[in-house]
This record gives sequence, structure tokens and C-alpha cells, in this order.
Amino acid sequence: MTHPTDIGRVLAPTSHLRIALYLAAAGVPVLPLRAGKVPFGNCPACAKNACGGRPNMKTPGPCACPAPCHGWAAATTDPHVINSARWARAWREVAAVAYHPGGAGVTVVDLDDPAAIQWARTNLPVTRTVATTRGEHWIYRGTMPSSNAVRPGVDIKSLMAYARWLGNGTGAMRALPDAVRALAVKDPSPARRAPQALSVPLRGHGGECRHRTPVYLDRGITMAVQRITEARSAIHATVYRTFLAVLSTHGRCGCLTDAHVARLFTAAQAKGELPRHCTDAWTNARTTLGL
Repeated sequence: MTHPTDIGRVLAPTSHLRIALYLAAAGVPVLPLRAGKVPFGNCPACAKNACGGRPNMKTPGPCACPAPCHGWAAATTDPHVINSARWARAWREVAAVAYHPGGAGVTVVDLDDPAAIQWARTNLPVTRTVATTRGEHWIYRGTMPSSNAVRPGVDIKSLMAYARWLGNGTGAMRALPDAVRALAVKDPSPARRAPQALSVPLRGHGGECRHRTPVYLDRGITMAVQRITEARSAIHATVYRTFLAVLSTHGRCGCLTDAHVARLFTAAQAKGELPRHCTDAWTNARTTLGL
């Protein structure tokens, strides 16, 4: 499937409708947005999903109502629907074109301000970047659940969400990294606290080691320490998500040592975390990943 960042290189569309048709032709589900970057509202016939079009709103596609509805789920690649009479009013009043990233096989990390952009440049792999009004969209190949406010100024838009189409952007698209997936993981409830211990490294998992050199692992630990050190709020959640990201990348081959874990724990305790909080977060991250 052609992805949204590959569209528009042959011919630059000159209207919202043409943009939508070009994207749809490449397999990118699209929908019109009205002023305020919001989709056209549900029509009365579809209130509370009365039309029965898509159970639980988990699959994209138009229903039989007389106007675009259901937000992201109204996105379609069908040119007959896009050009239909029931969408005509929307195209007359449209303010922007949106697309369903999950339906196009991609994930958008929406960075709302310069601080969020700087965080991404420090902590995430560089990928296809699209400028927005206030920040940037970083687009990765692959899908995941969408989640808002995963950290200050950062939203994730993929499955069951929509994003504005803002052009092709620049740079090569990278595969969706574990560091982004970890952002959407909720901090575990206190009920899952584990027994206390100061260091709990992984040993003997025997998986394939992806650390081409020791520098690869050391750099990952350094970035994780920096992420914790620079956190200004939600320290508990930041520590847990950072531990989860480290373990998802380095936890299955047995290369993590006491020294690596100690560096992470020391950084977390410098931000006010107690040793037992560090142990709980580490153990809960291991449990989440099945380690």
C-alpha cells in the first residue's frame, strides 16, 4: 500500500477535493474537516450509532446516512463516496482534509510545541516529518492504539483517530519504534506493586542479541537516563514508561546488567522516586512485556 507521505509527487492538487481523491487513490482513507479542525457532526439518523453501520466504531467506512459522520470512521478510499451528493455539502464548506493514519498503516506522533519537538529529537528515531501550525507531525510506518497527552505536548494518532493532511513532509519514514509504543502504556495501578529490591536485572533469556556493539546498549541507557532526568512532571509515569522502553528493546537477550539497572534507578531516585518505587516500576514493566 502506498503511504500518505508518498502521495502528491506526481501532481500537486489545487483543491481539498482533489487532495482527497489523490490520497484515496493511494489507499489513504480521507474525510473532510470543517473550521476548527473538527469533522462534520453526526447526523440525526446516526445518533448513538442508530444506523448500525460499524459496531463499536472499530472499522472505517461510510454508513448509509446522508452526510459524512462518525469522525475518523467516516474516512474512506471510495471515490464514489467522496464524490457523492451526500458529501457535496461538506466539500463546499470544508476547511481541511484529514486522513485515518491507522487505515493508511501509519502512526502520527503529534508534537504541539518546540519543547515537544526537542524532546522527540532527543528520544525518538528520526522519521518523516511534516510541519504543522504550532509544531510537527512525526510519521512512522506501523499502527498502534491512539492516545492523547502521553506527555506534555505529545499526542499519538493512529488507530481510531484522524490527522490533518499537511503535505508530504521531509525525510525517510522509519518503522514504528518501541519507544513510541511505550508512550501509550498506562502507568500500572498501585495494586500491582511488587516486592522491594534494589536491583532486578534480567539474566539468561537467551534471545537474539541486537546490540551490534556495546555502544548500542550504552547509548540506549544514556538516553533513558536523560529522559528521566529531564522530566518536569508525571515522574512516576515517566520512570515506568522509560523502564518499559528499555526492557522492550534490551530486555530479552540478557545483556542488561546490575550496572545498567543501577544507572536507571539512580536517575529515578534523583527525581524523588523511592527505591521501592523504582523496583515496582521495573517489575511491572517486566510483567507487562512478559519477561
